[in-house]
Amino acid sequence: MSIKAGRTVTRNAHGDRDGAGGAAGGGRSAQEQVQDLLSRSAHEECADAAQTLADETVATRSLEQTPRRMMTGVLCTLLGGALWGVNGSVSKILMEGYHIAPLWLACVREIVAGLIFLGCAAVGSRHALVEAVKSVREYPMYLVTALTCVTLVQVAYLFSIHWTNAGTATVLQTVNLLMVLVYVCVRGRRRPTAKEIVGVTLAFAGVWLLATGGNVSSLALPLPGLLWGLADAFSCACLAIIPVMLIAKYGNFVVNGITFLLSGLLLTPFVQPWKDVPQLDARGWGLLLFTIVVGTFVAFWLYMAGVVRIGSMRATMLGTIEPVMATITAVMWTGAVFSGTDWVGFALIIVMSFLVR
Repeated sequence: MSIKAGRTVTRNAHGDRDGAGGAAGGGRSAQEQVQDLLSRSAHEECADAAQTLADETVATRSLEQTPRRMMTGVLCTLLGGALWGVNGSVSKILMEGYHIAPLWLACVREIVAGLIFLGCAAVGSRHALVEAVKSVREYPMYLVTALTCVTLVQVAYLFSIHWTNAGTATVLQTVNLLMVLVYVCVRGRRRPTAKEIVGVTLAFAGVWLLATGGNVSSLALPLPGLLWGLADAFSCACLAIIPVMLIAKYGNFVVNGITFLLSGLLLTPFVQPWKDVPQLDARGWGLLLFTIVVGTFVAFWLYMAGVVRIGSMRATMLGTIEPVMATITAVMWTGAVFSGTDWVGFALIIVMSFLVR
């Protein structure tokens, strides 16, 4: 598997270098520098994704996991998860303060973010984009990825909140830690390590304390809410697993662009975003722009860049930084205060972050 992926990476890299090779001589324009930056990012992520697939297939750890690659992956994952947390608070303001329907918001930001991803792919990895579009046999995989890793992530979480509450939905989502751990161990034909067991325990406990304040009675679990919450956990686990193989072939920008645009288009007939367009002031448009560009495009790009460098298990655990940032931004913007259980939850997640490094 890793050899085949590596050949694809090499082929894509050569094709992209052909397009950007003219910039090597003399002074380069800003456009050429941006193109070179995007191209190098795509090549590196393809190679890292291929190596991660190889690492997770064997029971022993690969010596190719360099400190630089590990640190880059950790930082990307933490930043991506943190931006998701901020994005949750921004989305709540848009839905409650400007009465934007959740599915309308999801549909619009998926389509626009998908177009931004594809624009970056066209600049930095044009050959890989063309290959991805031509590869008809990959179309079913694009559809599966779009439905499970984009559409279901958003819809399941929204309905989980609807049937329960935000705290319960967050705790249920954290079950994805166990799902990813089972997948990684089965794929690598090994038992979980002591660090993985301790890390999952710390992450789950930290999120539970942040989401519920340690009050078990705050968990509301009607059957539909439980089922939607588990579906959300499943989709979040898929997000850390399914796209890696495609990214190894075509790169982060290409895969995210295709799947986000496809997911948004699938929602369009049901949402019809051209109807009931919300009335926004300057602040509202700024928040909408933030949730599309920073909270969706940048956050997903960084998180998947982290996944392909540090693997599914580490990325999933580090992704629990999301409720931490959601809590912090809620305090900053609503005037709430941290409780003692919040501080304990923060501490557990921070310890886990150092542990998985």
